[in-house]
Amino acid sequence: MTHQKQQRQLHLGAFFFGVGHHLAAWRHPDVDPTASTTLRTLQDWARQAEAAKFDAVFFADNVGMSDGPADVITRNALPYPFDPLLLQTALAGVTERIGLVSTVSTTYLPPYHLARKFATLDHLSDGRSGWNLVTSGSEFEAKAFGLPHQLEHAERYKIAHEYVKITKGLWDSWEDDAFIYDKTNNRFFDTDKLHRVAHQGLKFKVQGSLQAPRAPQGYPVLVQAGSSNDGQDLAAATAEVVFTAQQTVEDARAFYTSLKSRLPAYGRTADDLKIMPGISPFVGRSQQEAQEKFEQLQSLIDPVLGLGLLSAFLGNVDLSGYNINDPFPQDLPVTQGWKSRQELFAKLAARENLSIRQLYERVASARGHWTLVGTPEHIADQLEHWFKTGAADGFNVLAPTLPHGLKDFADLVIPELQRRGLFRTEYTGRTLRDHLGLSRPVHPSVRARQAVAA
Repeated sequence: MTHQKQQRQLHLGAFFFGVGHHLAAWRHPDVDPTASTTLRTLQDWARQAEAAKFDAVFFADNVGMSDGPADVITRNALPYPFDPLLLQTALAGVTERIGLVSTVSTTYLPPYHLARKFATLDHLSDGRSGWNLVTSGSEFEAKAFGLPHQLEHAERYKIAHEYVKITKGLWDSWEDDAFIYDKTNNRFFDTDKLHRVAHQGLKFKVQGSLQAPRAPQGYPVLVQAGSSNDGQDLAAATAEVVFTAQQTVEDARAFYTSLKSRLPAYGRTADDLKIMPGISPFVGRSQQEAQEKFEQLQSLIDPVLGLGLLSAFLGNVDLSGYNINDPFPQDLPVTQGWKSRQELFAKLAARENLSIRQLYERVASARGHWTLVGTPEHIADQLEHWFKTGAADGFNVLAPTLPHGLKDFADLVIPELQRRGLFRTEYTGRTLRDHLGLSRPVHPSVRARQAVAA
């Protein structure tokens, strides 16, 4: 009997960002600007994403309030009202299968705290947690933690490498079968299977172990969003999912090839890492309907806020001295902030000869991620092309407005992907690792004993 090889399927994340990713989402007449601060609403969105069989819901974060000009920041919705880890715990209680990915910075939270919090979420969710590792790129975040300036880009990534080493060590505090609960002999756990971290490095000194048994997934799924050279090195060494911003299929293929080619140096294979570019879909039953949805939001962009957004991503570069209708300048200083995004914006502007105004209008929909406007069939065609030509393993879906953009994608695009055999119709596993096709990490001590036995 011959078995037909199952068609490779793509992965989808649902990225919740305030009440939508478009810069003007909160001003849309159909959007409730308070929705992202209402638990029942957030829980309902998570259940909608689970019903559509998304791999995970994804929350970004920063750890500070922008200190930009009052006239600018008052025009912008606050996209991160809640701590994502606490929020995901609340979402875990009303969902059963969907993964729960939270962003936490390696620059400001001690490693022990992070390791314990994510181990807790993984237990409480029965193995559905994911950690989106960021290094924090904003000056106001540094100031919120008592620093005069953010650390240099390279320094932040050095810290991140050390940080991941420590957290993995803490997650491996216990072997999977360490807890024996032997009432007769009065032994709660096997001391030979307790492994304490004793780390002294450039940045951290940590000695201890976690109190909880090893998490259902071993480790939370490690997600990373940096696309700079430093970011790619960190991802190749540590990440299992990479969230990236790519504007063209050619650039996406180049990034995909570059990053996956770095994996063998760390003893890893291409299947050990899933690359998921962000997409902002405007879906209509006709092209005209989709275009109208897009143009309605574009018409609500505040020029002051649009310029402020562009300046923030460029590392707070002052653009006030430029005519916004002139070509975007290619000689701006490179800052210590969002280096990959700075490069992406400059490249986009040069390729399409965009003015400053045209550039901020382009990035307002998804902050540099790929915007698609069209019918379900058209959007599915584009996603399939990227997926099948080595540009992506899946996509993180940035709904322009919530819940409307999420519902449009779930009701219209996902059925088309399912019809083509490109996306699941049911969950086949229970953990986030199951959904992504990632193996559960073997405890290092077990792996060492297996190597000796072999």
